[in-house]
Amino acid sequence: MILQPIISTERLILRNWQGDDIELFIQMNSDIHVMKYFPGVMTREQTLEFFQRIQHHFDEYAYGLFAVEEKISGDFIGFIGFSHPRFESFFTPCIEIGWRLKATHWNKGLATEGALACLNYGFSILNFDKIYSFTSIYNLPSINVMKKIGLKHTGDFNHPMLNEDSWLFKHILYGISRDEFNFN
Repeated sequence: MILQPIISTERLILRNWQGDDIELFIQMNSDIHVMKYFPGVMTREQTLEFFQRIQHHFDEYAYGLFAVEEKISGDFIGFIGFSHPRFESFFTPCIEIGWRLKATHWNKGLATEGALACLNYGFSILNFDKIYSFTSIYNLPSINVMKKIGLKHTGDFNHPMLNEDSWLFKHILYGISRDEFNFN
């Protein structure tokens, strides 16, 4: 079954999720490298619950975390897209852009390529005014993607869904407005 891409880039297709993605998603979320900057790997049940939240988000907002497919291989390689954080902080409610790719697809510029296309979609099609992204202060790979896509450091915060003694507790916040985005 060929699905209509929602966003297409030189190397990626961001699309709706399909049944074949779920087992690959479960595998990706159980990879210790992929989940390094999260409290832990996700069990099968946790990933299925996460997948249900992704589907519910699409049902409610008509956008969300898109499945990412590599154009050349046709392989599912992760997600890139939008969500609404499920906690309260000085910047919420807001729209967050996020990504998670299989480790075998890191360091190829794919997260940057997909996130830039997603920002363009968010500002030009969905008419967002501002988009945020955040991560642990130690997650330098994601912070570098945030910088490459034009987001600016707007603050730091302690993640309210993590324990104070967690090494991931301190987070960094980046954001960009429609006026600041460089549409190409």
